[in-house]
Amino acid sequence: MSKVIFLDHDGVICLANNWGTRWKKQRNARKKFSEDEMSLPVSARFDNFDIKSIKILNEIVKETGAEIVVTSDWRNWATVEEMGDYYDSQKVVKKPIGFTKFLGECEYDNDFPWSREWDLEQTRSIEIKQYLKEHPEITHWVAIDDLNMGKKIISYSMEYNRDWGLDNFVHTPRKREGIKQCGIKEKILSYLK
Repeated sequence: MSKVIFLDHDGVICLANNWGTRWKKQRNARKKFSEDEMSLPVSARFDNFDIKSIKILNEIVKETGAEIVVTSDWRNWATVEEMGDYYDSQKVVKKPIGFTKFLGECEYDNDFPWSREWDLEQTRSIEIKQYLKEHPEITHWVAIDDLNMGKKIISYSMEYNRDWGLDNFVHTPRKREGIKQCGIKEKILSYLK
C-alpha cells in the first residue's frame, strides 16, 4: 500500500505572511540582479514555510506514513534532492520523493473544454493524474492546493461538476491559514486512511 500527498507550497505551507522572505535571503547571499536564481544556495531560492503549517504537515505524515510529491511551481527552481534539503532546513520530517511532470510532458485526452478561467487548475490536475497513471501502486492519495481543483465546486449558490477535477482534493482558500485552517487536517486524513 502506498500513500501520497500531492503538495502545493504557496497558500498551503508557505503562507501570505511568509511571502517575500526569499528576497532578504537573496540580498544576504549577495545575489546580483543579472544572476540566475539557480546559482544561489537552495535556502535563498524560496520563501520560508510557515512553522505552524509544518507542524500540521508533520503530524499528518507521521500518522499516515504518506510520501510527499511536490506539485508547486517551486519545482522550476530546484531538483528533487535540493527540494529535499530545503524541506530538511524547514523542519519537514520527510523529504519529497518526486515532482509531478509539467503539462508538456503529460499524456492526456482533451475531452473537456479548456477554460481560461481554470487554466492553472486544469494544468495541475492533469499533472497529478499523469503521476497517478505512472504509479499504479498508489492506493491512497490527496492533493492539497490553494487553487480549486475539486471535481465539484459551489459558486454563487450553484453547484458545478468539472470533468477534469480531482476527487481526492482538499482546498486551502485562505492564504494566511493554508493547511492550518480549521477542518483541513481532518479532510486530508480522511483520504489517507
